[in-house]
Amino acid sequence: MRQLRLRKIIPYLLILALAMSAMMLVACGGGDGDGDETLTIYTSMKESKMGDIVRAFNEQYPDIRVEYYSAGAGRLMARIAAEREAGQIQDDLLWHSEVPVFYGLAADGMLHNFIPTARANGEILCILDEPSPYFTTARLGALGVIYNTNHIQTPPAVWDDLLAPEWNGGFAIANPSLSGTALISIAMFEQYRGQDFFHALRANGHMVGGGSGQVVDDTAIGEYFGALAVDYIVYDVMDLGATVGMAWPSDGYIVIPSPVAIFRESPNISAAETFLNFLLSPVGQQIVADNATTPVRPGMYMAERFNLPSVEDMVANAMRIDFVAMTDDRERIINDFLEIMQD
Repeated sequence: MRQLRLRKIIPYLLILALAMSAMMLVACGGGDGDGDETLTIYTSMKESKMGDIVRAFNEQYPDIRVEYYSAGAGRLMARIAAEREAGQIQDDLLWHSEVPVFYGLAADGMLHNFIPTARANGEILCILDEPSPYFTTARLGALGVIYNTNHIQTPPAVWDDLLAPEWNGGFAIANPSLSGTALISIAMFEQYRGQDFFHALRANGHMVGGGSGQVVDDTAIGEYFGALAVDYIVYDVMDLGATVGMAWPSDGYIVIPSPVAIFRESPNISAAETFLNFLLSPVGQQIVADNATTPVRPGMYMAERFNLPSVEDMVANAMRIDFVAMTDDRERIINDFLEIMQD
């Protein structure tokens, strides 16, 4: 795999950050730890979800205080770039789903070489074709098909079901120029199904929507019959009482890894390693599962309402891509897709 320098990734993330600003939460919180050691985490996990993890961590490690900053990946990386320019990165541990960024940081020599205990012992599943000693996936983002149950009674079992007459003119994919998850998804479809799949979707009247959250909201109110959707966004509208379901076409799952890395110059290396080991432990991974995101450790309980395949099945049958090559080819992928779907 070609190495991608951080300076090449940052402009892409800044554009993504501006486009998705309405979806990004910037917040900070502190754990209950009261020790002298303070661990700082930059993460794209929502503050409420991250708070659950930190509280559980401090029950086991009360001497390590945790401060965390929650935002979209673009804003996190813009903050890190500014800190790097100033000569001192304030973050100890980074956790988000823009996979190419981690390869870039590793190539720039900015990350700490660390294999967590659970990974060393083979207790977690790896979805990256080129795993790195500098970062480890801690959760999986899964995309399936949200469908409005007032319009669709039989959810799609395979992707070609979206080409059936009952779906005509009713399915949307988020605009990949606004949504990083949509970009990854169409890159996977292009590699595994070819652009003929996009032509077939368009021939059945399907369309490009807004951002990742917008297509879910539009499906919930009946604007679309269904859409390609991110797992936890769908569960949020389900909790609000929306008449929607979630389906997972089995002929190729869309699964996006969310890695964690420790900065090499962190003054709190030991605390960061302790936190990462906790995050991948059964306790940490169950909290990940309880917060409507997919764990990387098999055997965690997932509520039935999530309707998720097993972690083993998702990883074994996931569509995989070269994330760095995808980023290099980003503009071409987006332009080709939009030209087909907006023709």
